[in-house]
Amino acid sequence: MDPTAEFKLLYMPCPDADTAKRIGRAAVEARLAGCANILPSMTAIYEWEGAVEEAGECVLLLKTSASAAARLRVLVEREHPYEIPAVLTLPLEDANASYAAWLRQRIGPEAA
Repeated sequence: MDPTAEFKLLYMPCPDADTAKRIGRAAVEARLAGCANILPSMTAIYEWEGAVEEAGECVLLLKTSASAAARLRVLVEREHPYEIPAVLTLPLEDANASYAAWLRQRIGPEAA
């Protein structure tokens, strides 16, 4: 088995950069994520309560371990302001060995 299969990427849109920073910082401080990346601007088009809406958002990406992903999702859902936040977990199929080792060290044993 590829040792990098142990890692996951959580993708979630946030209403603004401040929200993404707050959630990202909480995840890293709790050692449930090794790193948070914030993509500052995108446009979301979606249906909500019968109307097609358009809103500016940013994207929060959190890199974590497979064993910490469920607890990270709980933290994100608790902290996220949306009524129904999109929190999507994607497998990381490959990573360079030095980054994988660094990420393993960042995610605390209490999260494993």
